[in-house]
Amino acid sequence: MHRLRSFLAARFSPEGEMGLHLTLGLALILLAGFLFGEIAEDVVDGDTITVVDVQLAQWFHQRAHPVFTRVMLFVTHWNGIVGACVMGTLLAAWFWRRDAHYWLIVAVTAIPGGMLLNVALKHVFRRARPVFDEPLLTLATYSFPSGHTAAATVFYGLLACYLVCRTRDWRLRLLAVAGAVAMVALVALSRMYLGAHYLSDVLAASVEGAAWLAVCVTAVSTLHRRRTARGKPSWSERERRRLRARAHAGREA
Repeated sequence: MHRLRSFLAARFSPEGEMGLHLTLGLALILLAGFLFGEIAEDVVDGDTITVVDVQLAQWFHQRAHPVFTRVMLFVTHWNGIVGACVMGTLLAAWFWRRDAHYWLIVAVTAIPGGMLLNVALKHVFRRARPVFDEPLLTLATYSFPSGHTAAATVFYGLLACYLVCRTRDWRLRLLAVAGAVAMVALVALSRMYLGAHYLSDVLAASVEGAAWLAVCVTAVSTLHRRRTARGKPSWSERERRRLRARAHAGREA
C-alpha cells in the first residue's frame, strides 16, 4: 500500500521527470486516441454519424451565401498547407529569438510531423469527399481526416500551450485556450461549409491533432526535465551562455 501511495504521489507531483506533466500527457494521448478510434470505426462501419455527415453537408450547401463563402474561402486557404507552413515558420522563428529551444523542438516536430501523419491516415481510410452538383470547392484528395483541421489543432494548440506556460494569470490562460478552440472550430466550419469535408472528418482530425501534439509536448517536456534532473543545462541556457561568451569576446576585441 505504501508503494502504491508513493507511486501515485510521484505520478501526480508537479516536479520530477515522470510527474504530473507525463501523467496528463499520457491521459490526453489515450483519450484522444480512443475518440479517434471510435469515430474511425463508426465511419468505416457506416454508423449513424455517416448519415449525419451527409445531412449536415447538404444543409450547409443549400444555405451557401456568396459573402460568407468568400470569408470561408479566406479562412480555409489561410490555414492550408502554405498558410500552415508560413505560420509554423514564423512561430519557430519566434521561439528561436526568445531562446525557447524546447518549444522550437516541439514546433519543428509537431507541425510537419502532424501533416505527414494526416496524409498517412488519409491513405489508410481512403474516404471520398462530399459530392455536389455545383460544388464550392473541388479537391481530388481523400477526405478522412481533415488535414486543415488537424494542422490548425496542432498549430493553435501549440501556441495556446506556450502562452499558458508563459503566464500565471488564469484569465489570460483561459483566453489563450478559448482562442485556440475558436480558431480550430472556425477552420473546421470552413471545411464543412465549403463541402470539402464531413463532420466526422473534422472531429477525427481535431482529436488526431490533439493526440499528436500531446505526444510531442510530453516527449520534449520529459526530455527537458530529465536533463535538468541530471544537472545538465537546458539547451536554452546553453545557448544564452554561448551568446554571452560571444558578446564578451566581441567587447574584448
